[in-house]
Amino acid sequence: MKNNLKIEIVKWIDSYASLTMIREKVFIEEQKVTPQLEWDGMDEEAIHFLALKDGTAIGCARAFINNNHMQLGRMAVLKEHRHQSVGNALIEKAMVTAKLNQLSAILISAQCHAIDFYAKFGFQVTSDIYLDAEIPHRNMRLEF
Repeated sequence: MKNNLKIEIVKWIDSYASLTMIREKVFIEEQKVTPQLEWDGMDEEAIHFLALKDGTAIGCARAFINNNHMQLGRMAVLKEHRHQSVGNALIEKAMVTAKLNQLSAILISAQCHAIDFYAKFGFQVTSDIYLDAEIPHRNMRLEF
């Protein structure tokens, strides 16, 4: 599976159709996030990671670089491609990108069901549970 999986760093203007399709399916359709919350107007400023399997978009994540750290979010993998290391590849690409940019940490607002996933990369919980889009989250941090 991993041999035909590629993670690209893309710009919103070039890849918005693929990024929008993935996030609409995962966040708006599956998780019932409102379009108003999902489309926050910040995508054009962000760094986007796009997972491609045999050239087809199947996952994504979004990042901002601020104050010597990366804020990673909007990580989504299409349901039919989950549990196939796509999320791992997205996180690994974000980690490499953060290190290449000499950043000190990656911060995430993790949905509670995904805390163990992020923890296996070394992310540590840094907050109590809170609701974002009516979904329980906790902040997590990975230091370099």
